[in-house]
Amino acid sequence: MVLFEWTLVLLFFAVLVTGFSRRIGVPYPSMLALAGAALAFVPAGPEISIDPELALALFIAPVLFDAAFDTSPRDLKRNLTPLIALVFVMVALTIGAVAYVGVEYGGLPIAAAIALGAIVAPPDAVAATAVLGQLKLPRRLMQILQGESLFNDAPALLIYRFAVVAAAGGLTLAEAVPMVALAAIGSVVAGYLLARVFVIAVSRVTDAASFTVIAYCGTFGVWILAEMLHLSAIITVVVYAITMAQRVPTSMSPRVRVSTYSVAETAVFVLNVLAFVIMGLQVRPIIDRLSGAELTSALWFGGAVLATVILVRLAYVFIYNGAARLKNATIGPAPGVEAPQARYALVVGWCGMRGLVTLATAFALPQDFPGRDVIVLSAFMVVIGTLVVQGLTLKPLLALLNIQRDDSVEAEVSRGRVAIVNAALAELEGATEPEAEFVRQGYRAALPIAASETPQAATAYEQIKLKLIPKQRAVLAGMRERGEIGDEAFHRLEEELDWAELNAAPAGHFQPLTTD
Repeated sequence: MVLFEWTLVLLFFAVLVTGFSRRIGVPYPSMLALAGAALAFVPAGPEISIDPELALALFIAPVLFDAAFDTSPRDLKRNLTPLIALVFVMVALTIGAVAYVGVEYGGLPIAAAIALGAIVAPPDAVAATAVLGQLKLPRRLMQILQGESLFNDAPALLIYRFAVVAAAGGLTLAEAVPMVALAAIGSVVAGYLLARVFVIAVSRVTDAASFTVIAYCGTFGVWILAEMLHLSAIITVVVYAITMAQRVPTSMSPRVRVSTYSVAETAVFVLNVLAFVIMGLQVRPIIDRLSGAELTSALWFGGAVLATVILVRLAYVFIYNGAARLKNATIGPAPGVEAPQARYALVVGWCGMRGLVTLATAFALPQDFPGRDVIVLSAFMVVIGTLVVQGLTLKPLLALLNIQRDDSVEAEVSRGRVAIVNAALAELEGATEPEAEFVRQGYRAALPIAASETPQAATAYEQIKLKLIPKQRAVLAGMRERGEIGDEAFHRLEEELDWAELNAAPAGHFQPLTTD
């Protein structure tokens, strides 16, 4: 019961922290990181231990699914070369550099040092989205950073898995290489096939609550099945989600889609909160155990790992940028691809925030793992350091580099809006009913605004509707208070206004809407 009470208190506190972070324009993972660090020094609190296998499935599977579901295969193809460079080469270099620091300065066995490198190597999809989503970076930079944060988990966690097994003396390098290759190929096939099966299985599910429960059961089931088959659960879930995203939305009803997407955003937030809370509570007893000179040495080592992670990324991104510029100068740039710039390289190099994946893999280490306390403390310092140092300085850096907001998505929204309005008008052509003429007039009024040359997420027509809805709600509430309508009629009309507001509001995250 005490654990349940603590969970309620901490979740409520996290909501307050998140609300404060949005008010001051700071990414909420950065504030959660600071709150988690504060928990590490709270003298009283529950001691939470979590099963390693449960930690990975519980914290990583739904978050990866959510991030992969929003990933565009078109954008991945466009940015394939830089993604390969970041997902594979960058991860390998980071793991190698951190492993060297772990062996030389941390006294860790080689397998444990590699595990530490794999834990801190991948930037986090949720942290990147939360930080970058507020900043409107150039679209290609956003696509590269979000794609990297999604796919680099797969090679990092594959290496992590084999390093953990090797640390227990159960695997050699010669055995690991073919197993990695087989797991990668099998995971892609399994993810695709499981997604096709799921689409068929849920084709007749129309209830929003049932679909949401089935979707989460499916995600966890795919992860567990991949683990049982000794595949990469990360790759399987990512392929599963991307395949689902191309097929499921067209068959989902609006009610199911809105409900499922809002639940997904809430679930990701709750998992981030719990991860930082659990990590903070796990670090506290570690600090108690590592007292005096031993604690000082561990903190210095964690700082060295943090510096290594940041510097290796910056150095590699600038080297890659220089090589790309040299290639353009000698053989010419690829058609339709913007020339690489040093200021963009600095932004990519500085966007290495670690988060949920690093936290989950750290406390998923077995309790008897060699150097576990030092590894967990170092991972925690890397998450805190990158989210606080890089996350909080990214916005001033963009202003210093004079990187402008990118409205290309809004431009695509405007083009798409014109197309769907014209489709409706074409379908209404020839209809003579009075109701059809009324609908036709509404579309004709909206078309000139939608076709405005200024890219817009919400048209002026929609903004006017958003301003009217609060007045309508007030009238509806007054009618209920005066007894003119009952609660059942009130809730039905309230739902109509809800859908009208969602229809008029800019599409995106389920955040408070304004009419500014």
